Amino acid sequence: MTVLHWATISPFLLAILIPFLYKYARRIHTGWFVLALPLVLFIYFIQYLSITSTGGVVEHTIPWVPSLGINFTVFVDGLSLLFALLITGIGTLVILYSIFYLSKKTESLNNFYVYLLMFMGAMLGVVLSDNLIVLYVFWELTSLASSLLISYWFHREKSTYGAQKSMLITVFGGFAMLGGFSLLYVMTGTFSIRGIIENVDLVTSSELFLPAMILVLLGAFTKSAQFPFHIWLPDAMEAPTPVSAYLHSATMVKAGIYLVARLTPVFAGSAEWFWLLTGFGVVTLLWGSTSAVRQKDLKGILAFSTVSQLGLIMTLLGLGSAAIYFGDSVDPAFYSFAIMAAIFHLINHATFKGSLFMTAGIIDHETGTRDIRKLGGLMAIMPVTFTVSLIGLASMAGLPPFNGFLSKEMFFTALLRATEMNVFNMETFGIIIVVLAWIASVFTFLYCLIMFFKTFTGKFQPENYDVKVHEAPIGMLISPVILGSLVIVFGFFPNILAYTIIEPAMQAVLPTVLADGELFYVNIYMWHGFNAELFMTMGVVAAGIILFLMMKNWAKTAFYMKERDPLNWFYDNSLSGVITGSQAVTRIQMTGLLRDYFAYMTAFMILLLGYTMFRYDAFTIDTTNVTGIAPYIWVITLVFIAATLSIPFINKRITAVVVVGVIGFLLALLFVVFRAPDLALTQLLVETVTVLLLMLAFYHLPELRKEEFKPRFNIVNLIISIGVGFLVTAIALSSLALGNEAGIEPISQFFVENSKELAGGYNMVNVILVDFRGLDTLLEVLVLGIAALGVIALIKLRMTGREDV
Repeated sequence: MTVLHWATISPFLLAILIPFLYKYARRIHTGWFVLALPLVLFIYFIQYLSITSTGGVVEHTIPWVPSLGINFTVFVDGLSLLFALLITGIGTLVILYSIFYLSKKTESLNNFYVYLLMFMGAMLGVVLSDNLIVLYVFWELTSLASSLLISYWFHREKSTYGAQKSMLITVFGGFAMLGGFSLLYVMTGTFSIRGIIENVDLVTSSELFLPAMILVLLGAFTKSAQFPFHIWLPDAMEAPTPVSAYLHSATMVKAGIYLVARLTPVFAGSAEWFWLLTGFGVVTLLWGSTSAVRQKDLKGILAFSTVSQLGLIMTLLGLGSAAIYFGDSVDPAFYSFAIMAAIFHLINHATFKGSLFMTAGIIDHETGTRDIRKLGGLMAIMPVTFTVSLIGLASMAGLPPFNGFLSKEMFFTALLRATEMNVFNMETFGIIIVVLAWIASVFTFLYCLIMFFKTFTGKFQPENYDVKVHEAPIGMLISPVILGSLVIVFGFFPNILAYTIIEPAMQAVLPTVLADGELFYVNIYMWHGFNAELFMTMGVVAAGIILFLMMKNWAKTAFYMKERDPLNWFYDNSLSGVITGSQAVTRIQMTGLLRDYFAYMTAFMILLLGYTMFRYDAFTIDTTNVTGIAPYIWVITLVFIAATLSIPFINKRITAVVVVGVIGFLLALLFVVFRAPDLALTQLLVETVTVLLLMLAFYHLPELRKEEFKPRFNIVNLIISIGVGFLVTAIALSSLALGNEAGIEPISQFFVENSKELAGGYNMVNVILVDFRGLDTLLEVLVLGIAALGVIALIKLRMTGREDV
């Protein structure tokens, strides 16, 4: 394995050691042991800047399942490096923050840091994997780890509810995404992302293009909380604040953004991709910003603001995808500008939102509440927290001289440029997108005002708090101060990111727009003169201030009073309906009667196989190669039938076991007659062991009691029985006929030729069971092992009657 592979999985390796460190080094906060890893990884990934900034790519492969095209291939380009730096950089600050936020005396730190490292490793796997199946494995690990983090305080009902919701929604999207990945493989014959991009013509010309796109976007939209799948994110705020700061500012919610950016070269250029991203993005932007205004909880405001900001980035990715449609027919910088704005705002969002989550956590930690109706007057009490919050909120609101102002202005520029497109009906609908985005920006400015003034201004009222309010300790302030400082630095000096981070990421998102050796022009600066974007910003500020000053007038409306997103009603009722429906189905199926179970299974088999045979016109009979039946075979068959029919009339267990054994031995005899000695020997061994075990088990049981019942004729059972017999016979005869007709060699010939050479055995049946079905056998042994461990555990935990002593 290469160093890059080790770097990707190193969080998982450290997670294995955490329980031991927590147990044997209790005097030291476990976070101190964890802190070094993301810091080292951040420093390690920085060295790749010199490679990616010149257009280079680093790739290493370890074969995993090469026969299926699944390999653990990690690669670093501008886009994956950007996310790797965010994951490790923000991760370092979050872990430092958590050391002072979570008490080593009262919290289960071993669980927390295991989950956090597991999530960090999964995110690194997502952004560094070239193989779609490997990416999917890490993708689902992020869902699992995030749910564990959200439910960290599992004794709280809201925490478990939020964890369940996030798991159900994101895993649903993940399964859909896996279907999209499978369709991409069908179209291109490879799971490699770079290989698919190289064969993009096969994708765009395929009839599976649109289904694959929709399935992939379901995964991206659910993970990145796009409308209407955004409802899981606000409930995820029940997690500890370090989790919120990490998952919802720089990592998990950005996974969907990463996937869209990574697959833009595959799907971009189509009207469907353009409108799905732009449409859902702008609706999410507007819905999130208006919903944030209604929240009374600091983290609730930040949660919906995250939804809104993710919609903004998704809108930019949609608008920027037009660059691939136009290609080199126009100035590449004109439409690719939206991609540049998306990447820059992604970085800015990580800085100001991370700092805001941390300051919200500080306020909660030091005051005991996040309710803005109780807060107020904290400016003088918590001056450092106030300063960092002011910087973060001003940046999120889009005010100069902070980095959020720059990317917000770039967002307006991208919107205005989109109205000049003469494709995708943008000449008609472009202005609507601009208006909706502008309205969303007004509400963004408004909730920033609400959060700031309700928290820090006004009269400080100590009676509203159960604790003595004071500034946070220095250790808890370091991380938000660093992020707040980056907000200022990237605002005044944005071009330090231009050709080290932003331009290489643009090259990865739009690899086909420029000719070899060309670079995207990236020059971000504060003052652009008095242009439309500036007037739009001034309008946002004016409208936001007016709404804030008139807040007493509309704060009593139903819009403001209803904090909970109305779409939660659909989720709750859908979940309740699924549970009720599954219970109804279970009551119908799980009757406790074996005959009912067989009836359901066989009926399903009849319908499925019967439809398949009928659909492909596979029912056929060919008697040209059928030999006659010898008299002794008729005798064996008649005895076989007689023994079978006698079983229901036998009242003694031992006799029933013997007759069942006779049936098995007669079947072995038929195998001998049909020249299958290996099969006959296996059947004899299995039947002998089975009969002996059953006789041993039943010997000491009491005699069967004769029960009086009236036999009744069941037409459904008769139809199912006849259907199974007919279908199995028809399939056997049809397979023989179709094989003869097509000249297909029986599969048995493969085992005849390869049993000795490949498996080292002459008994073909045993070789098939043990070697050719090795994985199946391994799983069977695993199930037996688990059952044995369960039995041992039950025996060891037997109640003695003294457990309460």
